Amino acid sequence: MQATADSTKMDCVWSNWKSQAIDLLYWRDIKQTGIVFGSFLLLLFSLTQFSVSVAYLALAALSATISFRIYKSVLQAVQKTDEGHPFKTYLELEITLSQEQIQKYTDCLQFYVNNTLKELRRLFLVQDLVDSLKFAVLMWLLTYVGALFNGLTLLLMAVVSMFTLPVVYVKHQAQIDQYLGLVRTHINAVVAKIQAKIPGAKRHAE
Repeated sequence: MQATADSTKMDCVWSNWKSQAIDLLYWRDIKQTGIVFGSFLLLLFSLTQFSVSVAYLALAALSATISFRIYKSVLQAVQKTDEGHPFKTYLELEITLSQEQIQKYTDCLQFYVNNTLKELRRLFLVQDLVDSLKFAVLMWLLTYVGALFNGLTLLLMAVVSMFTLPVVYVKHQAQIDQYLGLVRTHINAVVAKIQAKIPGAKRHAE
């Protein structure tokens, strides 16, 4: 009974996360998506262009806060006032995660990791030969992509694609579905030939 309740709770949390992610990727709240997308781009672009940009930004921020702290301390000493710490308001803000929030994020991560491990086991242990062959071709193609781009560039391209392709698909769905249908038909024909020639390549389920 408890396991069923936990499973239902995790499904609700995962559904909520999925809904929020879809809203972001489809730009349903332009302001919110713009902030998230812009933040990702700024961070990744900075990392690709300047390997120590994060350290420089941290040093710049520390220099500003330390200078302001010293300035306010000197000013209070000269004026003989007791205004307290200049960042007192921010220091007293609650930024800790509650146990419920940590549990929620852990459940979502556990769900994702378990599903990924099961899928990788299925592919590497060749539960379905055709799927494993597709995965092998994908990995082979990625070796060439990896030779052309570094990890950060690939990540930057992935983020841009995540925030642009869904919108492009919605606007041109009919044309894209038409071309995808042609590609899918061709792939199915190739797969059918492979299944006919390789013993045991028959799919167990469509």
